[in-house]
Amino acid sequence: MKRFYTQNINFPIILRMIGWLLMIEAGFMSIPLCVSLYYYFFEGVASELHVAWAFGYSVGITLATGFLMTTLIHPSTLSMQRREGFLLTAVTWVFFSAFGMLPFLFSGSIDNVADAFFETMSGFTTTGATVIRDVDHTAKGILFWRALTQWIGGMGIIVFTLAVLPMLNYKGGIALFNAEVPGITHERLRPRVSQSAKSLWGMYIILTAILAVLLMFGPMDWFDSVCQTMSTVSTGGFSTKTIGLGYWHNYYSDVMIMIFMFLCGTNFTLLFQASGGKLGVFWKSNTFKWYLGETVLVSVIIILRMWTEGFLDNWPDRILFSFFDTISGITSTGFSTYSYEKSGEFISFVLMIAMFFGGMTGSTAGGAKIDRMVVMLKNTRNEFYRALHPNAVTSVRVDGRAVPHDIVAKVIAFLCIYVLILVAVALVLSMMGLPIFDALFSSMSALSNVGFGYGLTGDTGSFALLPDFGKWLLSLEMMVGRLEMFTVLVILTRDFWVKD
Repeated sequence: MKRFYTQNINFPIILRMIGWLLMIEAGFMSIPLCVSLYYYFFEGVASELHVAWAFGYSVGITLATGFLMTTLIHPSTLSMQRREGFLLTAVTWVFFSAFGMLPFLFSGSIDNVADAFFETMSGFTTTGATVIRDVDHTAKGILFWRALTQWIGGMGIIVFTLAVLPMLNYKGGIALFNAEVPGITHERLRPRVSQSAKSLWGMYIILTAILAVLLMFGPMDWFDSVCQTMSTVSTGGFSTKTIGLGYWHNYYSDVMIMIFMFLCGTNFTLLFQASGGKLGVFWKSNTFKWYLGETVLVSVIIILRMWTEGFLDNWPDRILFSFFDTISGITSTGFSTYSYEKSGEFISFVLMIAMFFGGMTGSTAGGAKIDRMVVMLKNTRNEFYRALHPNAVTSVRVDGRAVPHDIVAKVIAFLCIYVLILVAVALVLSMMGLPIFDALFSSMSALSNVGFGYGLTGDTGSFALLPDFGKWLLSLEMMVGRLEMFTVLVILTRDFWVKD
């Protein structure tokens, strides 16, 4: 006999936590408000005053809503189990995007709810797909908010909350941490979840500060440097220029961004250990070697293709484009130094494969993750071996450790569902009039949180050209991809709501 489980889900604590999160979001919104005021008072940009008011309204509404939810809702217990962790994580990203789109609407930068929600979800999920076609003439406050949404979403909304609200360390924090942090298994840097969250965010902030300073030595001013930095370390890809990094066309800036994209596509546990002087951890990690090998292999393929087809005039540009766009695709950043569409469908298809594989788990990169690819390939090799030796006992070993069979099964299920969602969304987009390759590329871009477009959504087009239903669908796909599917999809299952 089964009954609905909803009476055992602690909805009051979920709503109260959302209230706290909204107040935190209001605090983040006050930063671009200050940016707009700076440009109005000190740079004389009159239009920024209107944007400042838009952020003021947004901060007020978000703060008031969060305050009411935390003061009026009194849960009988602060206990939070796995179900509450999944539900809170998924709902939080919807709430953050719903309130985060208010500055776009109030400022008039985007006048359509579907477009505004798409832009905000694209930011928080670090996808980088945009409906804003004239970025050059968009207000500074709005551009800063776009970059900031990516920076917040890169390390994770819930992980930030665990760092600033340590009470959750023993009130369901592990469930929340596991629900949002991408990976096959979740290695915590410290014994307590809140300590791990602080360590992750500390590393994240340090990388941000270093890159921002480095970029200021190039052609970018402080505003462009900070915005490009937040998009880089979050592997998001929003730029402050319509043509992206091509606006500066500067080798120094491109190389610095390329290096940090690669670093932020690396498991932060390795970066944390390396920061303590243990540089050998990189070479002890088989997964990192696969990640590095994947980057080099795809880059070489693109270099050879560009050489044989005569794309670009010189070898430095070919090498830079190939490595930069490969790393950008693998890490799901979405920056580009050259129009990959001009290089033909072959290079675009190779980049789409790189987007599928993605970076390492435990990083800010999107995609299916190279760790899962390693597990799948090693398990496939074992299956071939068992076909010849049926009685053989084999195991999948990664970094010298055997991967439990239940984890292997979960990886296979993840990859199967990943492909099914990718194809299903592409089919729906093709029904809306997109050519099939454009639809596949856009679906992959959303699911892998990359932001690249192609054809109708590419250089000569925009995601703004999609019907509203297409934008809502891709927004959902972005969230599913960022939370690595199970966190969102498990909520849609009957077993989540029904109990024996």
